[in-house]
Amino acid sequence: MAEPVRMRRAQVEDVAEIVAMLSDDAIGRGREDTGDLGPYLSAFKEIDADPRQLLAVAETGGRAVGTLQLTFIPYLSRGGSTRALVEAVRVRAEERGRGIGARMMEWAESQARERGCSLIQLTSDRTRKNAHRFYGRLGYDPTHVGFKKALPPPAD
Repeated sequence: MAEPVRMRRAQVEDVAEIVAMLSDDAIGRGREDTGDLGPYLSAFKEIDADPRQLLAVAETGGRAVGTLQLTFIPYLSRGGSTRALVEAVRVRAEERGRGIGARMMEWAESQARERGCSLIQLTSDRTRKNAHRFYGRLGYDPTHVGFKKALPPPAD
């Protein structure tokens, strides 16, 4: 029997573990800087202070094994409803395949329902084929094409 997964709001003490999970793959290694937590701690303070944001940690045995971030977005479309956006879903590499990600996503869906969301959505990098299969098994449909554009930092 798998050890239970407990979801909870992330605390500032979790930031280093979260950043380690975000950087633990080919894509993350190229964009995360685990040597300087300053920007992550600043971002955490903003996220934690925003009632429409929920940065969460999954624990088993008192150890952080996964993370995700939920953003609750009010829209005029769909009758003025609210939707939940799931981002930065990660499970520690050595913990994958044990159902932790599915339990995390079930929890995210329950949080969205509690907030009255009419829709839950996410994006996934096109190279993450295993993640695409995972989300498909959970009932997520690839209904849209996403576009992103990197913006340079503001000039001084």
